[in-house]
Amino acid sequence: MSLKNNPTLKSRKVRVGITLGDPSGIGPVVILKALKEVFGLAEFYVIGDRWVLNKTGLENSFCEKINFIDLNNVSRKNFRFGKILSEYGKASVEYLNTSLELIDSASIDCIVTAPISKEAVNLAGYKISGHTEYFAKKTNSKNIVMMLLNDKLKFSLLTRHIPLKDVSRVLNGKIIKDNILLVRDSLKKLFGINDPRLVVCGLNPHASDNGLIGKEESNIIKPAVRAMHGVFGPISADIAIAKLLDKQYDCAIAMYHDQALIALKITQAQRGVNITLGLPFVRTSPLHGTAFDIAKNPAVINPSSMIQAIRTAILCTINQKKA
Repeated sequence: MSLKNNPTLKSRKVRVGITLGDPSGIGPVVILKALKEVFGLAEFYVIGDRWVLNKTGLENSFCEKINFIDLNNVSRKNFRFGKILSEYGKASVEYLNTSLELIDSASIDCIVTAPISKEAVNLAGYKISGHTEYFAKKTNSKNIVMMLLNDKLKFSLLTRHIPLKDVSRVLNGKIIKDNILLVRDSLKKLFGINDPRLVVCGLNPHASDNGLIGKEESNIIKPAVRAMHGVFGPISADIAIAKLLDKQYDCAIAMYHDQALIALKITQAQRGVNITLGLPFVRTSPLHGTAFDIAKNPAVINPSSMIQAIRTAILCTINQKKA
């Protein structure tokens, strides 16, 4: 797709690109519902298939005032919400590629992504494990971090979508140090936290009890964080999260995916946000998946996480420009 005729709006408002995600998932619904709540906060560019949005049955006349990049790439024949198909995986990747073109042409400032189906994307021939890895590869970003947050907690993940049995094997001092340095810098630039305090979760129960339940804390984690300013731990993950919830720290460094996700989902499941640190632009997403099981029923679909993802993208982009 050529973007040469797509003008950059001369506006002080942040320009937010929103990708439709898997067209058969809940992305179209959460986008429409969220935009009604945040309309006017930014200049919005929705990247997807306009026909699919109309198929939701939701009122979307306000979209006439939104920049819509219509790729018209979803087959009208036999379309239904809640289906996993390779053509929908292909369409969702095309939305991502167009959002990157918009970033490259300085037509938008940041990207908010509705959920894709990893299964559909891989059926389409794209061997990627998610948005984070795809954007990192496409932008040649070497050090990226998945940060997950809600109003109460912020987590940085040391490992992402890998089997739990492999976590210990991939941990090393460089990964830990690189993660912490990027997180600390991002908390300053994106969230305006001048002197961040980070707590590092232990990998093993009780942070190994001084080596009684594993050696990763003493052999890998402690040497990596020793003497790093504003970094505490490793301490038992349950204690670290309790202290984080009590605002004694600004962010926790989680060893693996569910160490963070369980706490986030328990405390504030509907307002979670995923932000990718280390990209040349701000990218956020809601903290939920395609939810194919409810995609046919817009009435039960909650847009709160998408609303928060959009608000977070705007806030972080504003702070980034100030930094």
